[in-house]
Amino acid sequence: MPIRPLSFAFAATLVLLFAPSSNPALAHHASAPFYDPDRRVEVEGTVTRFVFRNPHAFLYVDVTEANGATTEWQVELGAPVSLRRVGWTPDTLSVGTMIRVSGQPSRAEGSHGIGGPVRMTRPDGSPVLEGGRVQEDNPPPQ
Repeated sequence: MPIRPLSFAFAATLVLLFAPSSNPALAHHASAPFYDPDRRVEVEGTVTRFVFRNPHAFLYVDVTEANGATTEWQVELGAPVSLRRVGWTPDTLSVGTMIRVSGQPSRAEGSHGIGGPVRMTRPDGSPVLEGGRVQEDNPPPQ
């Protein structure tokens, strides 16, 4: 039985649509299974690590709890290629920097994670990110 051109075109289209090498976005996961989009959490602490690697960058922050105990929070950020497009580098947040982070809390019980749309500010409330760009420590006068 000969292959009909229309059947071949349909099969080729399916392969192109669903092959990971031709469309890597289809292989990406949603954040809703991992982070609760209906809640927000905010923590303030000291940056201990900034891991700038694929598939996602991670920021680790030590937070001092009300009882004096220190808890490490993990903040999931975007892909390094996307972060670089808006000005991030591996040196954007150095160890020891105080930061306030808010975002969607992890769904994993007992986990101290933040993801989804994340907002970061310095302790004085000034933004780390503003207008999609990294806020400089000493912005030039305007």
